[in-house]
Formats: sequence, structure tokens, C-alpha cells
Amino acid sequence: MNRKYTGRTFTLEIIGIIIGLIFLIPFYFVAVNSVKSFAEILLDAAAWPKEILFTNYVKVWDIINFPKAFWNSLVITVFSNIGLIVISSMAAWKMVRTPGKLSKILFVFFVSAMVIPFQTVMIPLMKLGGALGLINSIPGLVIMYFGFGVPLSLFLYHGFVKTVPVEIEESARVDGCSQFGVFWRIVFPLLKPITVTVVILNTLWIWNDFLLPMLVLQDADLRTIPLATSSFFAQYTKQWDMGLAALVLGITPVIIFFLFLQKHIIKGIAAGSIK
Repeated sequence: MNRKYTGRTFTLEIIGIIIGLIFLIPFYFVAVNSVKSFAEILLDAAAWPKEILFTNYVKVWDIINFPKAFWNSLVITVFSNIGLIVISSMAAWKMVRTPGKLSKILFVFFVSAMVIPFQTVMIPLMKLGGALGLINSIPGLVIMYFGFGVPLSLFLYHGFVKTVPVEIEESARVDGCSQFGVFWRIVFPLLKPITVTVVILNTLWIWNDFLLPMLVLQDADLRTIPLATSSFFAQYTKQWDMGLAALVLGITPVIIFFLFLQKHIIKGIAAGSIK
């Protein structure tokens, strides 16, 4: 049945557009000021540039060695996502399919970990990471992301696995499929919507994360894009023209990634919240 377009609907749409524009204001300031000179930014940061200076991007590309920083961010994000998907999906499936006190206790522990502030475990984490040789290492940073990212990813998978019919798995076992075969051939393909959601959320978090890479990665060659960008904002120096151009270079890939896959977020979370 077609719903009638009313004045209330029109008003809500206008309000939604206004709110959306308000959220886009920071992006306007970043994009516009990234092509201005430093003096023009100080004169009027909100004005349209008198002359568009793409030289800011050229200088930033060389100063921060953007290809290297981009590659480091990409490697960390990709391998962290792969590990989080494998660990979280298998753990959630096992907890749902083996109900009991142990599964409930483990699930509560994982969910509870989401509310623990990173600052409270920062110092013990660095001490443990140093003892295990994980400091100043990209693989070490990826392993740490496994620990911090599993709780949310497992929580999302846990709700979605409940929507997968058990009868499908039982039929596969009758046909001689192993436990791993049931999961990877039958269950995991059905988890595609929530997997995309997990990838999007973790990518946005890992790509833009600053604090953990700053603590773990010490060599300049290992810097991610946020770390490389921070070099323009020292204690006594604020190179806004260069820094904003670096920000645009850094956020553009993840924005494109999000725009292509953002429709799956609502679909995955809504499906996972049915039970």
C-alpha cells in the first residue's frame, strides 16, 4: 500500500537534510582550507579560496612519504580485518551452537570488554607487548587489534548466527560434512551481511586510529596515515595548509570504501537484532 506524502513527512525530510548539512560542515572546512595558503586560512577559514593551490597536496605527498604511510595503513587494516572475521565468526558460531553456562559466561566477558576504556590497559599492554616483542612491529600491532576488536565483532556475529537455521547444518553433517566444513561451506557464506558490517566498522576504526599505533610503532618507516599527518601539528607549530591536505588524502580512501558498502550496515545489524 502506498503511503500518502504528507506535510509531516516533508518537514521531517527538511530537518534530516539540515542535520546532514550540519554534519558536513567540518568536511567543508577541511576540504576548502586544504587548497589555501597558510595566510589565507588565518585570514578567513570559512571563505572560498581565492586561488586553489593543489601544490599543498604535492608537498604533503613527498613530506610524509604518503605511499609508504598508505601501504602501512592498508596492510594493518586488511590483516586485522581478516583475523577479526575468522576469530569472531567462529567463536560466535560455537557459542550459539553449544548453549550452556560456559558459553554464556564467555559471551558476557567479551561484551563486558567493550566498556573498558583503552587508557586503563594502556600501560600494562605496553609492558606485555614489550616482553613479547610486539612493540615497533606491524604484526604486533595487528595482534593487538585482534584483542581490542574481537568483543564488538563477536557481539555482532553472535546475534546474526541465531538467525541461521540449525536444520541446514544438520543436513550437511548427515551428508558427511566435517565441523569445519559445515562452518566454512554452509554457515559462513550466510553471514555475508554481518561480515560486511563488521569489516566496515573495523575499517573505519583501525584506519583512523591514532593512539595505539603511536604507542606501538616508533620507526618513521612504520607510520600510518594518522601518525604521518600528526607531524604537521607539533607543540609550537601548526601547519594547517599542509596538515589539512594530509587529512584529505588520508580520509578519501576510507570515505570511498564506506560509500560503496554503507548500505550493508543497516541490513546486517537489523538482521542480527532479530533474536
